[in-house]
Parts: sequence; structure tokens; C-alpha cells
Amino acid sequence: MRTRVILYLLGVFGIFLGFSMLLPAAISLAYKESAVISIFSSAVLTSGIGGVLFLAFKGERVEISHREGFAITAIAWIGAGFFGALPYLFSGALPNFVDAYFESIAGFTTTDATVFQSVENLPHGILLWRSLTHWIGGMGIILLSIAILPILGIGGMQLYRAEATGIGVSSDKLAPRLIEVVKLFGFVYLGITTAEIIALALAGMTPFDAVIHAFGTVATGGFSNKNISVEYYRSPLIEFILIVFMFIAATNFALHANLLRRGPRVYWENSEFRFYLGLQLTAIIFVAINLYFSSFYQSISSAFRHASFQVASIQTSTGFSSADFVRWPSFSQLVLFVLMLVGGSTGSTTGGIKCLRIVLLLKQGYKELRHLIHPHAVIPIKLGNRVVPNEVMTGAIGFTFLYMLIFFIVSMAMTFLGLDIISAISSVAATLGNIGPGLGVIGPLSNFSEIPYIGKWLLIFCMLLGRLEIYTLLILFTPIFWEG
Repeated sequence: MRTRVILYLLGVFGIFLGFSMLLPAAISLAYKESAVISIFSSAVLTSGIGGVLFLAFKGERVEISHREGFAITAIAWIGAGFFGALPYLFSGALPNFVDAYFESIAGFTTTDATVFQSVENLPHGILLWRSLTHWIGGMGIILLSIAILPILGIGGMQLYRAEATGIGVSSDKLAPRLIEVVKLFGFVYLGITTAEIIALALAGMTPFDAVIHAFGTVATGGFSNKNISVEYYRSPLIEFILIVFMFIAATNFALHANLLRRGPRVYWENSEFRFYLGLQLTAIIFVAINLYFSSFYQSISSAFRHASFQVASIQTSTGFSSADFVRWPSFSQLVLFVLMLVGGSTGSTTGGIKCLRIVLLLKQGYKELRHLIHPHAVIPIKLGNRVVPNEVMTGAIGFTFLYMLIFFIVSMAMTFLGLDIISAISSVAATLGNIGPGLGVIGPLSNFSEIPYIGKWLLIFCMLLGRLEIYTLLILFTPIFWEG
């Protein structure tokens, strides 16, 4: 474990993070807001600390090992939360450190969990920084899931070494992969963001609102600058645009990168994508039927409209809302809760267990049933034409078990802190899955401000665990990781 290499790369990250604060500082200046001083001071402090680390450890070789990769990934996200909290603290928007850190971590982990009771009176610069943390975090997630986790072998992600190789990212060393992925997926990520900004502006949003919601959509983050989120616009066209881009953002970005080379068939040939699409369509149909026959909406078109938006928003872990789904029938709420746990595709900005692992677990279950009938048969598990190695299955099963174990343990802790059972389990599902709004007291029209401080730290831990695929963070707490 070379501490100097880790500190050098963290210095580079600090410089980038500090410079990224200059954009919201410029926006605050344009709107003549006093927050410009606070944001600019945060930028100077962040880039200054990053610059000191960069200069102090410059010249170190950056071909990092697996253990260093784990350390850098986890420390970078934790550190981003501290520096990202500075604009909230310095401006007085959130004078309490726990709340400021919660909001910052919610941003970088692309979790639409907020402690702001009202966002419409916040300075434009703070609103932009809040959404920019989403956008930066979203790109970081793509780097993590495409370039780093397959090499580190996290939770069955070894399978995506082949996906990365197919688009030219073939190095087994982390640093070269990061450079290649930044170039390739950065172009795709920026292109999708730009397209959505234009589409939302043409649909009637102001340019500022379009940027805020595009950042939240492409990162599947969900921060809005409206207290009632997308419901504020009451526009079927805006909702449709957001549904399309939420779906795209929660699709494996390796498929997007392959689109120009192989055409649209690259999506349908992917087993995970077919499951992801089928699950979302099935959920929309069931929720819409339930809403209509429960007389919650008077027309089938309204039922399908709101069912489509909320199913897409929850499964993709975006967290936008077009309606107060806490008031929906129990069946519809249960469907949304299940989607919180499942999430979207691997290799995307979404949260949750991920569709790939669910597909693998379903195939494993079917394999066990066949073994009961043919005990001596050799039955390989396949994804498409590819046989899934045993270590991938072991990783997927282990990850899912840990995910559910953490979910139950933290849910029990939240009930111990005084939350009712619905609010407790949904708050954990919403933060562990990086979704944001849940059921009960943390519904789409509510916030996390009333959660006790200990509860907020637990949910911060859940957000980081969910975003870093659990193992990447938990491994730092094992003594063997630091030995040697």
C-alpha cells in the first residue's frame, strides 16, 4: 500500500473538485448573490488542499494495485462529501455539519435524499452546485463500474471485463483504463446530458431548470430546484422526456458506447437489458391498472402517465416525482418498493442490487430446480452465448446476501431510533439503493431533515455502501486489507 500514490491521486481529484466549484460561483456572480463568496472560498480551499497533495507527491508512479484501487475509490467518495459540504456550510444554507455532509454525500452518490425543507429560495449557485455534485458523481460511477470494479472483481462485475474489451478498454491496469474510460464514456455522458438540456428547454423549462433536471436525470440523482419536483410543471411532455432519459441513464453505458459500431441490436442481444426493459414495462402495467381500478385516477391515460413516470423514476433510482405516491394504493407502493431494491442495469449510474445480479440469481434458482430432476446433469449458467464462471455467480450471490443483510440490520436500527416500520425500511432501501424519496415520513413531498443525527449517519453509510457496491467500502474495515 503506497500512501504517496494514494495521496497524489487524491490531490488530482481535489484540484478537479475545486475547479468544478467555479461554475456555480460564476452563476451566483451572474445573479448577484452573496453566496458567490462562500462558493468561491470553498473552491479555493478545496483546490488548494488538492494542489498541496499534488505538488508534494508529484512524480510517483500511478500504476496502482488492487488494494490501492479500493482505498482511492472509497477515500475519494468520503472526501468528496467533506469538500462538497463546504458551500452549504460557508453560505449558511445548511449551518449544521451533519446536514451539510448528508446533502453533499446524497449529491455525489446520486441519491435524491435531501434535508432542505425548501429549495426554491436557495441561491442559484447553491442549487447548481447541488446538482453538479450529482453529475460529477454520476460520471464517477461509470468509471467505477466499467473501469475499476471488473478488475477488482466486485460482486460478479468480472463479467464486464468482456464488455469493456469489446469497446477497446482492454488494459488490466487501473490507470490506463481510467484514461480510456474518461475519454470514451465522458463523450457519451456529455452528449446525453446536452441532448436532454436542449429537449427540456424546448419543452418549456427555463435554461437553468433544464440544466438542473438534466444533471439529475443523467446521473439518476433526482435533485430538483422545485419543492414538489417534476409535479411543479404538470407537463406530460416534460415527464415523457425525463422518462426516456432516465431509462437511457439506467442502461449499461457500454451498450451506448457500442451503439455506433454495432447498431441498435446491441441492446436486444443483451440479457440484462431485456430483463430491465421487461421488468419496467410489467411494473408500469400493473401499477397503472391498480391505480385505475382503485379509482385513484379517473382516466386510464392519467393512471398510465403517472405509473410510467414513477416506475421509471424509482427503478432507475432517479427519485423525481410527478405525484405523491405515498398516497397510492398499497399494491402500487409495494411494487415501487421492490423496484427500489432491484434498480437498473450494471455499468450505468443507477443504484440497487442491479438487474444483472437478479438475472443471475433467477438462473441459479432454475438450475437448482433442474438439478432436483437430473441430479447428475452438468447445467451451465449462460448469459447470451457466454457461460457464466463460478466466481461470477459466487460474487453475485455474496453481494446480494450482504446487501439484504445490511438492509435488515440498518432498518432495525432505524426503528430503534423511533421511526415507524414503513419509514424505517423505506429510508434504508431508498439510501442503500441511492434513490432518495421513500415511503412514510420520507415520501416525495417530504425530506430527511427530521431523521435523528445518528440515523442520518447510518443513512450516509448506506448511501456510500450502495454507491461503492458494498465491498469497496467494507473492505477498508478488515485488518487483512492493511497488512503487508
